[in-house]
Amino acid sequence: MYAGNHRFVTGTPRHPNQDADHRVAVADGQHPFAVIVGCSDSRLAAEIIFDRGLGDLFVVRTAGHTVGPEVLGSVEYAVTVLGTPLVVVLGHDSCGAVQAARAVGTGTPPAGNLRAVVDAVVPSLHRAAERGVESIDEIVDIHIACTVEAMLDRSPVLAAEVEAGRCAVVGMLYRLSAG
Repeated sequence: MYAGNHRFVTGTPRHPNQDADHRVAVADGQHPFAVIVGCSDSRLAAEIIFDRGLGDLFVVRTAGHTVGPEVLGSVEYAVTVLGTPLVVVLGHDSCGAVQAARAVGTGTPPAGNLRAVVDAVVPSLHRAAERGVESIDEIVDIHIACTVEAMLDRSPVLAAEVEAGRCAVVGMLYRLSAG
């Protein structure tokens, strides 16, 4: 993944596994090498920023890379059924979900279903406050770590796969301006 991101950052992508022959080859089954649980921000397309193609990544995206039952079920499917050995929580600087959650503290309530996203981010804000962290980007770092912890706490299936050494769950931060 690092090599693919390096190609993306340096403007030398190879666009692997994106041709017609590969499309036919993966039509009968998928064997992704990583699950990406990422933010739905339109600038954070995992297949592009990691220079990957069809069948390489199993991508689940939500605002603020929040993890509810549907996300956890998707990750469990990738790990237990597809045998994917790596789960990456992919966050990014200037995250709008973190900013929205922080705005609630200043009296700006979220509208509609955005409340669920904000509620999922609030524990990360509490941890940041306990540590005296105020910068949005530092809060994003904390939110990535909290998301990793939440996935393992809320999914006994995923925790068992990690404990057995069949899977790892890690966090990564993407810098929007740097790639």
